[in-house]
Amino acid sequence: MNDSSFEQMFELAPIAMWVEDFSGVQSIFQRWRSAGVSDIEAFLRADRSRVAACTKAIKVVKVNARTLELFEASDLDHLVANIGSVFRDDMLENHIDELVQLFEGKRAYSSNTVNYTLSGRRLDIQLSGKVLPGYEDTLERVLLTTEDVSARESARRRERQQALYAHGLFEHSPVSLWVEDFSRIRKLLEDLRSRHIVNLKVFMDVHPEFVRQCLNEIKVIDVNQATLDMFRAADRQALLQNQHAIFRDDVEEHFRQQLLDLWEGRLFHTHEVLNYALDGSERYVLLQFSVLPGREHDWSLVLVSLTDITARKKAEAYLEYLGRHDVLTKLYNRSYYTEEINRLERKSFRPIGIMIIDLNGLKETNDALGHDAGDSLLRRLGEVLNEAIRPPHCAARIGGDEFAVIMPGARAAETKVALEEINKLLAINNQFYADAPISISTGVAICEHGEALESAARRADAEMYRKKREYYASLPASNRVSRGD
Repeated sequence: MNDSSFEQMFELAPIAMWVEDFSGVQSIFQRWRSAGVSDIEAFLRADRSRVAACTKAIKVVKVNARTLELFEASDLDHLVANIGSVFRDDMLENHIDELVQLFEGKRAYSSNTVNYTLSGRRLDIQLSGKVLPGYEDTLERVLLTTEDVSARESARRRERQQALYAHGLFEHSPVSLWVEDFSRIRKLLEDLRSRHIVNLKVFMDVHPEFVRQCLNEIKVIDVNQATLDMFRAADRQALLQNQHAIFRDDVEEHFRQQLLDLWEGRLFHTHEVLNYALDGSERYVLLQFSVLPGREHDWSLVLVSLTDITARKKAEAYLEYLGRHDVLTKLYNRSYYTEEINRLERKSFRPIGIMIIDLNGLKETNDALGHDAGDSLLRRLGEVLNEAIRPPHCAARIGGDEFAVIMPGARAAETKVALEEINKLLAINNQFYADAPISISTGVAICEHGEALESAARRADAEMYRKKREYYASLPASNRVSRGD
């Protein structure tokens, strides 16, 4: 190829090309070698002015039309006169790599760098250099190509930024996040379909080991910091090695429902489940499961978020407790008593023992000593009844000083034993409160077939009032108080 052909190809090349004279750089290299410099990279990084000196020693011999177009120069003189605007800032950092390669004797090199157009527009450059034949010793002629890869590098930067953004959202989310691989579970479910299994629920009823097998096939890819905090784990390794302590008890029952959701094509679903922190404390969580977009075909990336709803569940449980219990005595309240009477009535369950109990002297205690003293008597009686009455029997406070005990399946003998237990515990309690003994009046009735529970309750109530009148009649006249009972 003659010089004319080369010049024509050089000028018409679609990529920016430069012919530069690096002989000044070679002279600088020789001085440094003579001074004993061997680790050129460390030497350049120790003083960036050395890089700048090498850059100034480079002479631009010629450039092609594409170079002038790319850098927005009218001609070579225009470009050279403003070369300091082209090679500046972070370009010097990247220039170190080129200088290191030349210093080490390489006659072809490449790097990624940054240049600027004369208007100040930033260019990401893929630079390649080649020392032309015959100039290997002097470096007087070096051919450089500067390919504009700004679009590619901008896309890569955006991708890195998006990855950092996504990682930041994941890692710093206040909600526990798990990235998991469910691909093995998908294969197991597809295998069932290939065996013509159509009802997964029945299959799992017959083969409960299938649920455990699927649980063991979940692969945890990553968890965030909120997960470690929620489950009191020191690090990811501690969490993953102790999953058996987190997911236990009825986890298989909850996971059965997840498998049914997946079987029926619900790749996003929500459940409330109970997990445990590594310190053993309960964690009620709202589980949200989602197969990530683009992974629907294999379920290889699944995002599971766990929102801690422990406080909410405890509040709900407490509200439910308040709706069914008397706060002062910790017994069931009248509302629950009425519900239980109605429930048993609907079932026509018989026999049922009913006990109506009244605390003697509550009004007198309130009047003489104040309501705090009266509340103390009520609490103590509540303690006695809570200890004496066990499920399926129940005790309730149904009025100010009136209590009821419902005993499904109990006949007279069982009811008598329960009453004896109440009196025995009451006597023990009174030993600790000798200055304020508790006295009760009790009526008992057995509801047999053919009788309404309300009717039996009225009989027990009537007997209780009869004993109460006997109690007050037995008191010395000076201690009697006119009552409307």
